[in-house]
Amino acid sequence: QPSLYTHSSDTMSAQISKKRKFVADGVFFAELNELLLRELAEDGYSGVEVRVTPMRTEIIIRATRTQNVLGEKGRRIRELTSLVQKRFGFADGSVELYAEKVANRGLCAIAQAESLRYKLLGGLAVRRACYGVLRFIMENGAKGCEVVVSGKLRGQRGKAMKFKDGYMISSGNPVREYIESAVRHVLLRQGCVGIKVKIMLEWDPKGRTGPKTPIPDMVTIHNPKDEDESAAKPYVGKEIDM
Repeated sequence: QPSLYTHSSDTMSAQISKKRKFVADGVFFAELNELLLRELAEDGYSGVEVRVTPMRTEIIIRATRTQNVLGEKGRRIRELTSLVQKRFGFADGSVELYAEKVANRGLCAIAQAESLRYKLLGGLAVRRACYGVLRFIMENGAKGCEVVVSGKLRGQRGKAMKFKDGYMISSGNPVREYIESAVRHVLLRQGCVGIKVKIMLEWDPKGRTGPKTPIPDMVTIHNPKDEDESAAKPYVGKEIDM
């Protein structure tokens, strides 16, 4: 019996409606992301990308420690491939998993949220852990960042602590391109603590470390042009009778 959440490559043959196809794709992505998040949290999991081609479905796992994701002689990634194939009802050889290294983990909100999570689980003080993450993000070329930790930090009453640095935008279309955000839950002894990490990327015309499109309200001030000495200067003062 095929799985309830079969992917688009399988479902297209059954000619389902566009609405159902997008819902099925969304459910597939959400479940896959949750599976990889739980499995690869300690290996710096930083997101997944699904590419569907006529021949096969390619799943690209982004992580900071790709060697751990691959495992010894690629054993772990083969196990994950087999698991995904069986769970989602893919045909043999029609799904392929790849591991991709994150270029700059300091600009990846998911990686930083996980890093903060493990610091708090290790018993590090909240303020110290947050300032450490904040400094690391800013040193890696971010334009601004914000870390919010909320829950029972000390004592019985829950509260939220907010740590900010640099420049941050919260509204408008540029938020979609410039802001990287992640939310994580830490199950500490005294209760559940929530972590939110927001990173604002720097504008990069080449599109490597940040978005290509500049922020609409960015003002560029050009240097004044050199005045041409040969041009006749206007006479300011009284008119002279010729």
